Amino acid sequence: MKQLTHYDIVNKQKQFPITIVCDAIRTPENIGMCFRIAESFGVHEIYFHENSPSLENRKVVNTARNTINQIKHNFYADFSQLIQQLKNKGNTIIGIEITDKSIDIQNFNFKNYEKIVLLLGSERNGIANPALLDQTIAIPMYGRNSSMNVIHSLAITLYEVTNQLLVSSE
Repeated sequence: MKQLTHYDIVNKQKQFPITIVCDAIRTPENIGMCFRIAESFGVHEIYFHENSPSLENRKVVNTARNTINQIKHNFYADFSQLIQQLKNKGNTIIGIEITDKSIDIQNFNFKNYEKIVLLLGSERNGIANPALLDQTIAIPMYGRNSSMNVIHSLAITLYEVTNQLLVSSE
């Protein structure tokens, strides 16, 4: 067995109708990893709050590993206004958040939605205005810890969403 290099691998490049909104994600490494994970899963676009770390921040750049220029991204000032604009464009707003109304991710049917916005809240305070959400999903956990890093949650969610969408398109 031989480990393959980037030069040996040709991915099936596909873009999905998925947008990510980062609400109060402030850690440069999380911003960089958001780009890297989103690009890996064919996300259409990412939105960051205007107070997020600069995309020229050394930690953001190093963590993103050249994906900043490969995925559409924008900044917003008013969270509620952005969410309303995305809803007006036919997006379903899905928060990745542990709430009393959250549906376990494996029981959520992403194929029922034409355009999906995955909303990430801050690790400390969660999503600022959960009333704006159409749905919330949670990732079941089996250890003692009740939460995980926001970008790990995003990666798991994107795997499930894209897997469901691929199966439905075949």
